[in-house]
Amino acid sequence: MSIEFVASSKLPTTHGEFIISVFQDPESKEEHVALSVGLDTPSEEPTLVRIHSECLTGDAFSSLKCDCGPQLNATMQLLQQMGRGIILYLRQEGRGIGLTNKIRAYALQDQGHDTVDANLLLNLPADARSYDMCPIMLAHLEVQSVKLITNNPLKIQALTDLGIDVVERVPLIVGKNRFNEDYLKTKRERMSHLY
Repeated sequence: MSIEFVASSKLPTTHGEFIISVFQDPESKEEHVALSVGLDTPSEEPTLVRIHSECLTGDAFSSLKCDCGPQLNATMQLLQQMGRGIILYLRQEGRGIGLTNKIRAYALQDQGHDTVDANLLLNLPADARSYDMCPIMLAHLEVQSVKLITNNPLKIQALTDLGIDVVERVPLIVGKNRFNEDYLKTKRERMSHLY
């Protein structure tokens, strides 16, 4: 993957101040973001990192169908409390299938299909995400090793396969509600997530 750093700026938020850095694929023009705090001081310690795939419905509209919005907000709060860390916000809506297909999958879920089967019924992969941009983004931020904030062991494996030194998994259990119980059950039983 070809991805390049473009620009960075301070970003004050309700959780505290971050540095927002934008990276772009020069061919596709696809953009990804690193939201960081505390990287101005060098450290030999592993850096807290969350790889968060874009979720418009959860992150912006506070959807209760998933746990994405609460995970993003809890991570932002945690990084501020710890004083150091990064969120790599990847523009891979709907586990990489895009917003339109995600809403089509939602319609199938409304009919009783789980998130995996809904994607498969649309002739799409259960998870189409790629993490190829992560090593480039982390290298630019001068991160050598990470404590990965995730419930997804497949994400750990993907990053390890890309040469990222994942020294620890930090669980993130937030956002459970009556509307996403089946969604979380599917992630646990069919996608190997740890809850």
